[in-house]
Formats: sequence, structure tokens, C-alpha cells
Amino acid sequence: MSMERFAPAEAALKAGNRDEGIRLTAEELAREPDAPLRVYQNFTAMLIRQKLYDQAQHWAEVATSRYPRDYDLWNILGVALRRLGRHAEALKVLDRAVKINPKSMTAHINRGNIFNDMKNGPAAIEVFTRILRQGPTNAEHQRSLGRAYWNAGDLDKAEMRFNLAVKLKPDYVDAWLDLTSLTADVKGAAETLPVLDRAVAALADSHKMREAKAVMLRRAGRNKESEDYLLSLLTELGDQGWIHYQLGMTLADFDRVRTNTHLEKAHELEPDNAEFQLALAESYSRTRQGDEAQNLERAYQLLKPVIDKVGDGAGPVKVASDIFVRVADYDAADALGDFQHLGRLWASNGRHTALLSHLARVRTSEDRKELVHQHRIWGELVEKIAARRPITHPAPRQPNGKIRVGFMSSDLRSHPVAYFSLPLFEHYDRDRFEVYCYSYYTGQEDPTQKRIAGMVQGFRWNPDIGDRDAAQLIADDQLDMLIELGGSTHMNKLTVMAYKPAPLQASWLGYPHSAGLKAIDYLIVDPFMLPEHDGLLIEKPLVLPHGWFALSAGAFNERVAVENPAPVARNGYVTFGTANNPYKYNRDLVRTWAKIVAKVPNSKFMFVRPEGGSDSFRNNLLALFAQEGVSADRVRFEAVRGAHLPFYNQMDISLDTFPQTGGTTTCESLWMGTPVVTLVGETLFERLSYSSLMNGDMPELCARDVDGYIAAAVTLAEDPNRISELRAGLRERMRNSPIGQTTQFAHDFFDLIEKAVTGKA
Repeated sequence: MSMERFAPAEAALKAGNRDEGIRLTAEELAREPDAPLRVYQNFTAMLIRQKLYDQAQHWAEVATSRYPRDYDLWNILGVALRRLGRHAEALKVLDRAVKINPKSMTAHINRGNIFNDMKNGPAAIEVFTRILRQGPTNAEHQRSLGRAYWNAGDLDKAEMRFNLAVKLKPDYVDAWLDLTSLTADVKGAAETLPVLDRAVAALADSHKMREAKAVMLRRAGRNKESEDYLLSLLTELGDQGWIHYQLGMTLADFDRVRTNTHLEKAHELEPDNAEFQLALAESYSRTRQGDEAQNLERAYQLLKPVIDKVGDGAGPVKVASDIFVRVADYDAADALGDFQHLGRLWASNGRHTALLSHLARVRTSEDRKELVHQHRIWGELVEKIAARRPITHPAPRQPNGKIRVGFMSSDLRSHPVAYFSLPLFEHYDRDRFEVYCYSYYTGQEDPTQKRIAGMVQGFRWNPDIGDRDAAQLIADDQLDMLIELGGSTHMNKLTVMAYKPAPLQASWLGYPHSAGLKAIDYLIVDPFMLPEHDGLLIEKPLVLPHGWFALSAGAFNERVAVENPAPVARNGYVTFGTANNPYKYNRDLVRTWAKIVAKVPNSKFMFVRPEGGSDSFRNNLLALFAQEGVSADRVRFEAVRGAHLPFYNQMDISLDTFPQTGGTTTCESLWMGTPVVTLVGETLFERLSYSSLMNGDMPELCARDVDGYIAAAVTLAEDPNRISELRAGLRERMRNSPIGQTTQFAHDFFDLIEKAVTGKA
């Protein structure tokens, strides 16, 4: 077969027109596949180099069917399948290559790499041990064997192989990165910094190692040092995209304005860098300064052009998911993956915060069980890390007749968590209990934090501390029980619990699901919050006799008065609404809200959210309402944050989110005289509003299915007198309910703790 017909393709490739050269070659092969072996070898190898793995796989399969005894083609096909994540198929193909030429090491090496991809340490160890017998001074193979030992859990041998790799090849960046990652996992961030200093000295011109040092300083809780180091590099090296990017990441928890400045500069310097663009989009979405809705809109518009480059990494997918959900682009969010795939992706990569927003995606009983499993995937991962570097426990303290209780949260400040927990600090029995608090808040002390600090025996405030050191500090206080209040929300350290700094540990308030750690013994709930079926909690429930919380005066006071009569009496139509966070929304929920509005003539729906100023948020929601026949003039958006309470005076009925129900938002709505209609589900996060409504003696507002939810809302909307009656009396009803009895709640709470500590729970 003549090679002349491939001359135009070859000329295009030589001229640098890669896409044209590939197209012409593929057309010629499709027209007449009986081409010389060399054409197939060169073409498929080039497709691999260009990372066009689908095409490489296709043409390698065509080639091996014509040249079934060619070693190189089978090896190339194995590489393509590996890059496509089709590991089992790749191994079978490479086995064919090995049979053709067992002495060539290339296919053996690729087989070992696949075993490492699959985390099959023993199989990879066998392969690379055999390979290294022929060339023990090969640094790349020493590194691969180190990864194999790492996957097998033999960390000492892994460390030895990585050290040998960098000794053999001091400028081997990937081996240094593996060595530092392993050291960080085994010994912690602080102990990794000397290794990074060695790497930086060996690779003076490598920005990857300097970047790794900045990241490790951050992981060690030494953010200011990381910032100073990066600023010194900026002076030394001038404007570099990666330096500005890492400065933005370092400042993200402290100074959002400066974070944006650096990420904008990184994006300006490298406009084609999808990682920088995605980071800037995330930062805009988190920016509360200025016009928050426009910040969100900028984030969304930045994200859309790079969504195809996001890939399947846990971090980028979480960023994309958060932004898409926040602007109610459910089609784009769904395209990122299904419930099982996303949850397991995030859990297996340590992204516990992503699981909070995952609650709203639950649809079936199987989803609920899967969600528990996902939390355990995360928990097992964290428990393994903690087990590698256990903390030490001091000898038991001298008994003084008191139970020592710790509360861990970075929200013990002007924050809803503090408002709900304040009654415990105000009313605990100081003759029976000692109370300690632990906060990692990175902002300035405010009056609420100062007040709490003055009511307890110890308030440990450490903004710059690593997880293990935080756990050791708690252990040194010799608590009887530690209670975490924040889950994995911003600035909290749920992973501290994995080190078991206290003999008994519990979760309460901050996270409406089992956290995932076996080290947490109890989950504090009330009778209404208990799941309906076994297996939906990991911890043992500690059940309060009445409500899950009580309202402190700090949050629920008379500063914003309830206006009477109800809006329906003033307007002549019913106004439904929500102030819940959009991460609790989903397509079915919004359409259910729209169906309710459609069933109540002239009624309107009001979104009281800062996102309401975003064009995309409004347009996406209006489109869903339109699908149920509700016109845009019946939907209202109030773009506010923090000043939302007065808007309840313009709302007749608050429609709860589901499956994840409201917590603080439900209480605020009831306090402002606006009744809440909720859908009660099977597990804890679907029963928060149910608890508040039942403690307030309003069972008629609690539905058990979607049809019942719609019916309850419509029935109430058709009874303006009932709406007005509830509005006039809800605040007093809450005061008189268990939710309003702060002293009794504190006594009940600490009695429950005492029973747990003394083994009577």
C-alpha cells in the first residue's frame, strides 16, 4: 500500500496543523484501513501524546485486528484504555503484549502503573520488584515501587523507596512530591516542612516544590508564614500566576477582598488556566462584600466556559455543583454526576462539606442508606489518618465531683449556633459541671464570643492550629465528654473528633446527619427528630425529653416586631415564601412550590435571599414556576442578607424546603408570626422543622408526602382567619413551648450528659 496518500496529512503535521493532520490521517485510514504498520504505530502513539485517548483506543483496536502480532500496538492500546480508566480491559490487552514479547519491560511497567492506579499494592509490588532487579538505579521505577508500598499500607518501605528515588535523581519532582505527601500523611504537616526545604534546595528552579511548601505551611495552620513566604517569592520572581493563585488560597479564610485581587491577577496572567478560573469563580461565589448577587453572577459566568475542563476531581466538581445549585441551574448540576457517584467521589476525597449540600439530593429510601454509607467512607478515611499519628492522653485528673464537658465550634460568636447554645452556658449547674469551649474562628472576637468566654471555665481560641494539635490540646484538658457543634462547616474541625481527645464524644446542633466517625459515640436529638428506621444513624441517639434546642434572647427578641394583621388581610391575596438557603432547593421542590401557588388564586411567592439579585437565579426559578402556569409577576425576589426578618411581615406562609428542612430559618419564621408548612421525611435532616412545629403544637402543618404538603399549604391559604390568628399568637406560643424554656432545656441537656458519662444513658 502506497504511503503517498498520507502525504497531505504528514505535511499538515509538519506545518504544526495538528488537528488537520489527525483528521486527514483518520479519513484515509477509514477509507482504506489496509495501511502499513508504521502508519498505525506512529498515528496511535501521536494520539496518546496529544491525550486523545478515545481516538487512540479506536485506531489501536483497528490496528491490532490487522497486525495482531505487533507488540507496540497492543502496548499503545493498553495505555489508551488505562487513560480512559478501563483498567481491567487494559490489563488484558497488556497481557497480550507480554506474551508477544515477554522480555520487553514497557508493557510490564504499564501493568504495574495500572495496579497502582487501582490501589492494588501487592500486585504493583510484584511487578516493580521484578523490574528493579534488572535496573535498581532507575529512579522512576523506585518511585513506582514506593507508590505500590504506599497503596499496600507499608509506609516505611514506601518512604524508603521515595528517598532512594530522589537520591538517585535529585531533580525528580514527582518523587519529591510523593515523599512530601507521604510524610504529611504519616508525620503531619509540620514534620514535612524540612523535607520540602530539602526539595526546594535540590530543585532551585522548580516552582512546584516552592508551591508545595506554601501549601504545607497552610496545612500546618501557619497561614501567616505561608503568606509571607509567597510574598517573598513575588518579590524574587515577579508576577507569576501560581504565586498569586496560592496567595489567594492562603488568604481565603481571612481576607476575601485580597483573595479576589490575587486570583484575578492569576487569571489575568494565565487566562487559559482552568484551575485559576475555577478558583476565582469559587471566590466570587463566596464574596459577601459589595453586591453579593452580582458576585454570584460573575462566578456563574466564569464557571460556564470551563465546565468541560472541570474533569472528575472532587474539589472542582464540588465548586461547580455549589455554584450551579446556588443559581438553580439544575440541569448543569445533574450533568456533573448522579447521587451515588458524586457522594462517593466527595467522601473518598475527604470532602465532607460537600455532603451537606448532598442532603437535598436524596429522593428514595435507598438514597438515605447510601448517604450513611458515604459518610462512613469519609469517616474511615479520616480515622486511618488519625490512627497513623495518635495523640497522647494524660493520666486521669483528680476527681472533684464535677463532670467536665467541652463544646467545640468556631461559631461560638454572633452566629445561630451560639444563639441556640447560649442557654447551656447561661444555666448550667456550676456545682456539678465544668464547661470548656474550643474555637478556631479566624475573625475578630465579638461581644457574643466574649460573653461566652466569661461564662465558662476555659475558652480555647486557636485560629492557627492543625487538627492533631487541636485534638491534643483538648485531650490535655481531660474532659469527660466533648460535644462538637459545627460539623464540617466553615472553620470547624470535625476531623479533631477522629483522634478521640475525650473518652465520650457527641454531635449536636451544627450538622443534621451522622457525621460519619465511629469515634463519635452519640448524636443528641429529641423525640421528633429520631429517624423512622434503624440504620439511618451511625451514633447512638441521646434523646432529650422535649425540644432539641431553646431560643436564647440573643437571637429571638423584640427588635423586629410582628406586624398585624397578616399580609393577606392587607393585600387581599396570600403571599407564600422562603428565606432558606438555595443549597436546600432542588427542581422537584421548586415545582412543588409553584404548584401550590398555581392552586391558590392570585397568590404570590417571595424569595428572600441575597441570590435574588442574580439574573440567572431569577430566570432559572421563573422558568420552573412557568412550567406550572405561574407567571413572572407572581414571583418576587428580595435580595437581602442578614436583614431578612422584616420581610416575614410581608409573608403569610413560609413553605419549608425538602428533603432537607429548615432549622434556624423555621424558628425565625415562626418567631416572626409566619407559619411554616413542612414535609416530614424518614431521617434526621428531614425532621428539623417537624420538631419545632410539634413542640409548638402545630401538627396540622406537618405533612407526610408531597400531596399532603400541597394540601396543607393550600388549606391554610384558604383560611385567612387562621393565618391571622397564628400570626397574632405564634411568638407567645413559642415562648410558652419547650423551645422557649431555656432554663429547663439546659437542665434537661446536662442531665442527659450526666447519664451518658455515668453509664446510665
